[in-house]
Amino acid sequence: MRAATPQDGIAWITGASTGIGAAVAEALVARGWTVAITARAVDRLEALAARHAGRMIVAAGDVSDAAGMAALHQRIEVEAGRKVALVILNAGAWQEMGAGDFDLAAFRLMMEVNLMGTANLLASVMPAMLARGSGQIAVVASVAGYRGLPRAVAYGATKSALISMCESLRFDLEKAGVAISVVNPGFVRTPMTAVNEFPMPFLLEVEDAAQRIVKGLAAGKFEVAFPWQLVWPLKVLRVLPAGVFFSVVVAVTSGRRGAEAAGSRFLVVLACRIAQWQIVAAAIVLSEATAWPSAPDSSAMFADMTLSAADASSRILIMI
Repeated sequence: MRAATPQDGIAWITGASTGIGAAVAEALVARGWTVAITARAVDRLEALAARHAGRMIVAAGDVSDAAGMAALHQRIEVEAGRKVALVILNAGAWQEMGAGDFDLAAFRLMMEVNLMGTANLLASVMPAMLARGSGQIAVVASVAGYRGLPRAVAYGATKSALISMCESLRFDLEKAGVAISVVNPGFVRTPMTAVNEFPMPFLLEVEDAAQRIVKGLAAGKFEVAFPWQLVWPLKVLRVLPAGVFFSVVVAVTSGRRGAEAAGSRFLVVLACRIAQWQIVAAAIVLSEATAWPSAPDSSAMFADMTLSAADASSRILIMI
């Protein structure tokens, strides 16, 4: 799917007053975009825009206000005299939370900002893009959404929902000519992560993260995830059986000296092994596919494919 360019219109980014949002806004300006920046902190938005005279539109607002976001969308396009071609839905809230300190108010806040705030923007920009048959949507989720992790009861739930939502939307948007991407960063040094008291492996500077995001979006990638040293171990966790998953996470987060690094190394090696097994499975299926007889209809072909895939899985289990 073709990525949006500055010639197509303007960019709009939420959560733009600090952190990843502000850095991405500046990176987009450097690439020739005019950028509308949204957050609640008007003073910070104005200070950011002042550094890029004429290239940023200050559009303060609260993403949890659906009607306010729809009105803001219209105001931005009128002020810019152009359509929003790229929207980056980045507003987010984070609070560490587990069973012992479960906080309903904080849970609701994260749902309203992270999940419903994204939906509120989508409800306004997506119909316009569908009508035009063009545009690009980027949703900032997190690697914390890959699977349930300790102390991320609310935050992880919202990010997991965003990842699933983007995957589901892609089926319809791609057919309509609208690109969608999900951005899954690891730990990035921002005011939001500055409050964390736990280790943050492979911590990235915000400027580095911003460059990775804009490059990934310009390339039209569906998923922009980084750094790989954190992404791949966490992707492995998605396919592990529940018992193994819980044992590995407990070991990695136990606080024992060296456990974090050893756990990361283990998961990277396991990711490579799983990739090898997937290649073997694909080779088995493809080799048997060449022997398929001409089928009178496609249902017979897919029935044969299902059997071949099942057979391939059993062979992989034997290898393990």
